[in-house]
Amino acid sequence: MASNKYDVVLLDIEGTTTPISFVHDVLFPYVTNNVKQFFESRWDDPSVQTHVRALAEQAAADIAAGTNPCVAINLDDNAEDVQRQVLENIELQMRADRKVGALKALQGYMWRFGYERGELQGVVFTDAVDAVRMWTRAGRRVFIYSSGSVEAQKLIFGFSDHGNLLEYVEGHYDTRVGAKVDDTSYTAIVRDIGVCPDRVLFVSDSIRELQAADKAGLQTILSVRPGNAPVGEHTFSTSSDFTQIPL
Repeated sequence: MASNKYDVVLLDIEGTTTPISFVHDVLFPYVTNNVKQFFESRWDDPSVQTHVRALAEQAAADIAAGTNPCVAINLDDNAEDVQRQVLENIELQMRADRKVGALKALQGYMWRFGYERGELQGVVFTDAVDAVRMWTRAGRRVFIYSSGSVEAQKLIFGFSDHGNLLEYVEGHYDTRVGAKVDDTSYTAIVRDIGVCPDRVLFVSDSIRELQAADKAGLQTILSVRPGNAPVGEHTFSTSSDFTQIPL
């Protein structure tokens, strides 16, 4: 458990506040099952074209870097061919579970439509909801750091099965601040929040993320949830009920 007093709680989402199954069995399939019709019905929308250009730029960068598998997107081709290339590109990237910004931005854009139409609802563990309320009442500041885009984070908490929880979250960070397994990412977050590293408690289901946060000087707790991957031997404190984490 947290060994010292802390002023800030930094939370991961997948496998921490939210079941892994929600992301992999609900959110990701929503994109793969709807993206073709989504593009066909909104292809000329300027916002959609912005995402298409971003995907094309990422594809070009992947080709230049020799990333495999990869599908080139030639924006000079006719609309039908470009759509086909974009769909193939998205399918390959999602199959590889890539965390690139262009893909995540498109996913978040599509998910917003799903949430607003009532087709999607964020899932947050009850103890996590009770804990963020507890922390807020006690004067602790709560932030989110997830590999999912800030947009996607806000949708999960804004359209959750416990109502709109965004009032309890002061800020959000995604991989634009840096990789979650890189200690400099946590240093950057702490600097942005304006606190000392040892006054921040980071909770995640990933040993590598906890190791990076620990290296940056943060306090750490391993989230233990149903469906999380086995982690093997480790020395981190654990929690399966965040309301039991001492203030």
